[in-house]
Amino acid sequence: MTLNTNAAPPTSRRRPHGHMWLVGLLGVAAGLVLLVYVPTLSLVGRSILLFAGFHVVGAIVLASSLWASALRPLARRWMGAEGRAARADRFDFGWGPGWMNGLAIAGLVGLAAATTLIVTAPTLWPLSFLLVALSVVFAVGNLIMRGFRRVDQAVLPMTDLLSGDHDLILDAGCGAGRTTVALGRIMKAGRVIGLDRFDADYIDDGGRALFDHNLKIAGLTGRAEAVAGDLTAMPFPDGHFDASASTHVYDHLGSGKAAALAETLRVLKPGGRFLMGVWVPGWSMFAVGSVFSLFLTSKAAWRGMAKSAGFAIVEEDTMNGAWFLLIEKPASSASAGAGDEVDRRLQTR
Repeated sequence: MTLNTNAAPPTSRRRPHGHMWLVGLLGVAAGLVLLVYVPTLSLVGRSILLFAGFHVVGAIVLASSLWASALRPLARRWMGAEGRAARADRFDFGWGPGWMNGLAIAGLVGLAAATTLIVTAPTLWPLSFLLVALSVVFAVGNLIMRGFRRVDQAVLPMTDLLSGDHDLILDAGCGAGRTTVALGRIMKAGRVIGLDRFDADYIDDGGRALFDHNLKIAGLTGRAEAVAGDLTAMPFPDGHFDASASTHVYDHLGSGKAAALAETLRVLKPGGRFLMGVWVPGWSMFAVGSVFSLFLTSKAAWRGMAKSAGFAIVEEDTMNGAWFLLIEKPASSASAGAGDEVDRRLQTR
């Protein structure tokens, strides 16, 4: 089968995280309130420290929100994708300032709001205390998010994923190549095909130009390639891959999760394994997403979907704040039964 690596991605599904413009708008509004309105309050105006402080915080919030949501995307389009990707001899996984610093800005707004309440309405101190606590949670979440830029987190857990030195591996939802780079560190003579729609608006340029850039830095040029396509309708024949891996992708697929798992099973050879890293409800995700993290798909639901797709569960654990599941396409009914037994042992740990 000849793969068209230059094909345009399908456009039937919406882009994940398309609400960044709304977050930017809220940030601009908060910055203007802190910069223009709060300093006019009489109790704030009487203190030079508070008066100046709110102006500084408001300016930081306003400038950061404008830059992340509007000015930076315009600047990057003006510079051109190829020039940006080639401008530095370092990995760039494309997470812009909105995602790397957005929670810190939200925490700063929370602290400013708490200070305003303490000064102007001391009787509302419980609400001020809640805002301070929420700001601390945002600060922790920001540290977790910034970890995604670190090269030492572009790794995979120590699991028995590959079947041989010459495996053909699918990076399902490769984005800017973070997982492809991690696979390159463990494979000896194998090859990786990265599949993605390359339209995620939370990764600069959707990741396509950055994918090639990061492959060059990792020394994987010629051993990995990108293919544009949808995880729910992969452009590969049955049993095409020896193994597959994916991190922080399948949990973004909404109602397409089950279809993507079924497609992954289809393109794997019998006995082929799939290492899937996803975000699930937990303390680290609560720090990042607050109450919205409670709506993430649970571990039990992921196990159920994997088994319904036809996979046997081999192993599960956590790494870098994410939960991973190692599952296998059964080679026979006997191996499927063994996988069910492993699944039962995991659930009783």
